[in-house]
Amino acid sequence: MPIDPKISESCDQGRIEFYDGAWLDEVNQTLEEMEEKEMMKIAVASENGMVTEHFGHCESFTIFDTEKNQIIKSETIANPGHKPGFLPNFLNDKGVNVIISGGMGSGAIDIFNEKGIEVIVGARGDAKAVAELYLQGSLKSTGSVCHEHQYHDECGN
Repeated sequence: MPIDPKISESCDQGRIEFYDGAWLDEVNQTLEEMEEKEMMKIAVASENGMVTEHFGHCESFTIFDTEKNQIIKSETIANPGHKPGFLPNFLNDKGVNVIISGGMGSGAIDIFNEKGIEVIVGARGDAKAVAELYLQGSLKSTGSVCHEHQYHDECGN
């Protein structure tokens, strides 16, 4: 961080409150540029490009890399298996910041929350479209929590 010699002089004279300068303007500009470039990873529990009804039993996860609220890259990775507590850790290790699904069990939601990963449930439709809606600030969680795990084809919301 650059130091303006006038700041030191004002401090030495006990008159810092009278210093008139823009010494933090460059720092502020740098911070703003960093925020604009902020990258985020959004995972969508999906099957054939569509949001699935239940997070744990999805076929795959479509992971969207974003920058400046735009999707810049996507990849689809197979669901490595539904074991309690495994998938939130798996997606956290992939650097995911947001998970979107039709429904999800409360245990998985708790683990995601502990890791600082935002959970959006109640989503439907095309995986890329819901990720874009999220980036626009238009996609909100409905709080659709699944309670019946023995029926993997039906969400107990």
